[in-house]
Amino acid sequence: MKWITRERPKIDRIACPWLIKRFVDEEAEFIYVPKELVFIKAKELNAIPYDIPGAEYSHEGDNCTFDYIIKKHQLTDPSILQIATIVRGADTDCFDLAPQAAGLWAISAGLSLNYTNDLDMLEMGMKIYDALYSWVRFLQDEKHNWNTKS
Repeated sequence: MKWITRERPKIDRIACPWLIKRFVDEEAEFIYVPKELVFIKAKELNAIPYDIPGAEYSHEGDNCTFDYIIKKHQLTDPSILQIATIVRGADTDCFDLAPQAAGLWAISAGLSLNYTNDLDMLEMGMKIYDALYSWVRFLQDEKHNWNTKS
């Protein structure tokens, strides 16, 4: 399926493609267009609009689009649910929700500055979210302790 959203992605518009591709539709294709063209191009391309007001897949109350995808597709992986809190904190400027939220926002903002091509940014973002998932699932109890005596 094709998915379409606003150009120059930040948190949700990178996190959602990762979630969709990894847990909902591995064949998904993502398209970024100017905000005013999202719904026009969605019809032309038979694509699902997301993370834009007026789309089914969008923010709902205090929750972001990432949360909506989890709910809509009944995803229950505890690691994804933990990432959802991090993404929500970063995407809604509520950094107190998770200690990692501010860092995720910083990384996302940096990606946006370093990549002018949205699909190149998405490719790098997919790797970042894969790493975040690995940390949440397997490594979050591991501590980085630099022993200066050895």
